[in-house]
Amino acid sequence: MLAIIHFADSLSAWFGRAFAWLIILMTFGTAYEVFVRYVLNSPTPWALDVSFIMYGTLFMMGGAYTLSRGGHVRGDFIYRLWRPQTQAMVDLVLYVIFFFPGVTALIFAGWKYAARSWTYQEVSINSPAGIPIFQFKMIVVAAGILLFIQGIAEICRCLVCIRTGAWPRPEDDVQETEDLLIQEANKAETGAAA
Repeated sequence: MLAIIHFADSLSAWFGRAFAWLIILMTFGTAYEVFVRYVLNSPTPWALDVSFIMYGTLFMMGGAYTLSRGGHVRGDFIYRLWRPQTQAMVDLVLYVIFFFPGVTALIFAGWKYAARSWTYQEVSINSPAGIPIFQFKMIVVAAGILLFIQGIAEICRCLVCIRTGAWPRPEDDVQETEDLLIQEANKAETGAAA
């Protein structure tokens, strides 16, 4: 089970990091649009569409990565008070009842949506540029498949926790700024006390 968890976490992390670069592209694209619109008085017909496409792609493809790192919203005000085994049992039931049916519906509905878009080579109706968007509709399917794979890993993570009493943690690759500041403050206090 740990091998499945490691594989899914690594896969989700790879896709999450790869698609995170869209933030840089969105920043440059938006800065370019602001410059040509307000300085040169010559707005582009494609900037809005491209920013929508990149943001949607980033949002969809980052879902599995966020799930692998425990970053999705939950009712922590109750959940955090439970023992790890209780948390794992509740998570297991919720994955089976809600997560997998929802993600499966996302994959199948996304497939139909994308296939229809490919048949008539859909273009964006938001701007006169007519940006082709049919290829980006497959992102829904790809994101659903990644979420499904990560969901299997989360089920394995729940089973390990139920058996051992401790959650198997993903590899640390990113830390919150607040956590780093707290660690530095604790080190400074420990160093000053010594």
